[in-house]
Amino acid sequence: MRVLAVSSQVAYGPVGLTASVPALQARSHEVLAVPTVTLSNHPGHGAPAGFRSNAADLSAIFTALENLGVLRGCAGVMTGYFASADQVQVVAGVVSRMKAANPALYVLIDPVIGDDGALYVPLAVAEAIRDQLLPLATCTTPNRFELEWLSGLRDILPAARSLGPREVLATSIPKDGGQLATLLITADHCSEWFSTHKQSVPRGTGDFLAGLYLGERLRLDMAPAFRAAMTVLERAIARSAGSTVLEISHEP
Repeated sequence: MRVLAVSSQVAYGPVGLTASVPALQARSHEVLAVPTVTLSNHPGHGAPAGFRSNAADLSAIFTALENLGVLRGCAGVMTGYFASADQVQVVAGVVSRMKAANPALYVLIDPVIGDDGALYVPLAVAEAIRDQLLPLATCTTPNRFELEWLSGLRDILPAARSLGPREVLATSIPKDGGQLATLLITADHCSEWFSTHKQSVPRGTGDFLAGLYLGERLRLDMAPAFRAAMTVLERAIARSAGSTVLEISHEP
């Protein structure tokens, strides 16, 4: 199927589109990748070089894609990192038009706004994602901090169910015994996947998981899509032990 993916693009170290696009392509989906920023590397690897896609350029890209008719053929959309609130506004307008033309469109919003107790994007960006993109989402994939910030609630299940999307894939949820949980939450169900908390996991796992889940979800029901995505993610993390970059191969 065809998927529109909007997020950051880096040359080194899979995060953003560099992590999510291969996950989608591994399930034979065609990806229309539109970068919000283009960088040499994630800032966690050192000061990056690169540039931001301004809102006018993004709007022109989407207008061209709409004129070509290719967005009408999309079965899914996913969004990730945004550098400015006006970027969010442009993409929210595009997704709204796509949903109006195709009510079955699957929209995954990965709210890349913060971690470790703090926002790492400007407040205006986080608010725009919450107010303009989340209402359009079929699924959202927040980490523990993002879930609490977006909902204003600390309890996991009420927080997830208050966001609006019918599927919430909540990541990095601390559990007893040194474990982390990933939870797939709907209005009346919660599926759990437990992993041993590991130190120094390379960056990009959230982006990779978002791409994995969307890639599977366009083919499968929720429960098998969740299991398949988490199985590949666990293998990738295990292969990446001792590395500063995530090994995103789908091979066993």
